[in-house]
Amino acid sequence: MELKGETAVITGAASGIGRAVAISLAKRGCNVALVDLNPAGLEETASQLFPYNIQATLHVADIGDAQAIAALPDAIMTRHGRVDWLVNNAGVALGGQFEDISSENFEWLFNINFWGVVRMTRAFLPMLRAAPAARIVNLSSIFGIIAPPEQSAYVASKFAVRGFSQSLRHELANTKISVTVVHPGGVATSIADNARGPAHRTDDEIAQGRIEMKRLLTMPPAQAGEIIVIAALARKGRVMVGSDATFAAFVERLFPVSYWSKLQRLRGR
Repeated sequence: MELKGETAVITGAASGIGRAVAISLAKRGCNVALVDLNPAGLEETASQLFPYNIQATLHVADIGDAQAIAALPDAIMTRHGRVDWLVNNAGVALGGQFEDISSENFEWLFNINFWGVVRMTRAFLPMLRAAPAARIVNLSSIFGIIAPPEQSAYVASKFAVRGFSQSLRHELANTKISVTVVHPGGVATSIADNARGPAHRTDDEIAQGRIEMKRLLTMPPAQAGEIIVIAALARKGRVMVGSDATFAAFVERLFPVSYWSKLQRLRGR
């Protein structure tokens, strides 16, 4: 499907899935407003869009900052004049036992993973309503369906994104705006590199935890980006990204209470 003339706002666009979605949309002729806290990463993403002859603008902003989000609509509308896609991809990770996680770190994660989605949606919904046919794409996670231990903050935020997206989709069912919630499994992004841990853990322990997490991140981001864009183009309400996510969601559906012990046993085999 050609998207020439349309504009997509993409958060977390400096790397990983955000960058992959930007490339996938640019291939289809869509202009992009790239949003991230990392200016060097945004420049790298923009450099990979040169072959597609689209307009790409860079917007350095912290998605955990309400004031930064409030300034984005005017900045993006000034440059693009319209918004047809909102891709809420920005996210961070925080591991450790709940009792070891500080309230400050819990709130830091929620400000980005959940409130960032809510605030971006509120900020851009008027522009999306004015578009001929608009799409909201919210990145949850397979951890928005299953809830592993030592992931209480991340899991809570991704379950919240899932619930918010489903309710919003029902509210917008009779409008021109579709809502797609995305549940990626192990996609090879930099989220593990930037994850926080409990204050009492040593640097070596945190580094080892990141190594163990990265072993599960195997799908190339480019593949994930294509899956997400194709699903959003089809206006699907939900999309699983990766066979690991599909399988875990299937087990959870069969065993909604005991799925974790069953997944652990299967992993051991």
